[in-house]
Parts: sequence; C-alpha cells; structure tokens
Amino acid sequence: MSKALRQRDYQAMAAFRYGLRKFLRFSKDFLAEVHLTPEQYEVLLALTAFSPKEGLVIGELSEQLQVKHHTAVSLIDRLARQKLVTRQRDAIDRRKVHVRLTASGTALTARLANVHRDALRKLVPELSTALKRIKG
Repeated sequence: MSKALRQRDYQAMAAFRYGLRKFLRFSKDFLAEVHLTPEQYEVLLALTAFSPKEGLVIGELSEQLQVKHHTAVSLIDRLARQKLVTRQRDAIDRRKVHVRLTASGTALTARLANVHRDALRKLVPELSTALKRIKG
C-alpha cells in the first residue's frame, strides 16, 4: 500500500510538471513559427524515429501519438498538403496506408529536432532533480 504523500512529494511532482510545461510552451511557440502544431511535429518525429523503410501505417501512428485513428488521418492530411509526408496503400492489404516522410519532411524534422534537443538539454537538470525527488 502506498504511503501518504508529503509536502515534498507534491513539490517534486509540481516541479516536474512545471519543467514539462516550460518545454511544451517553448515547443508550441517555436513550431508556430514554421506553421506546425505540436501534434504535427509529433507525427514527423514518430516517422523519423520508428518508421521502417515502407513507413508507418496510420494505426501505428495513432498508437504512437495516443490519438484516435481519425485524428491521425487529419494530421496526416495537413502534413501531406504541406508536402512533408506521402501516403501509399499497401500492395497486399489495400486497407493499410503507409505514411512516409518526404525529403522536405526529413530535412524539416532534423532542423526542428535539433532545436528541441537543445531546449531539452537545458531542462535536464531541473527535470532530473524533480524525478529523483519523486523516486525518493
């Protein structure tokens, strides 16, 4: 059974969430400059990180993003209009649609991820301290 929370537990959890909020605020503002939403960036990042040669199917993307299938489709529609991703039906199972980054999508993701990594590196000490405090 869990022990009762102490004031320092609340403070540690609040500090961690504060660090996350700072990063997410930075990300949202930065991405707005390139006309992307955080969710669209997450699609690009997931495709870069987890996509095999043939791309990810929409169901895999919706799982990675923790969104409903139709939400993933909507995000992909917008990214396809910006020519950052392409879609291709599976040759064997026509119900499956593979999503891949275009060359432009790959280049943009690399540039955005570089800036995000630098921002995260600045927050690592703060987030790490909060996590250690939570761990006990």
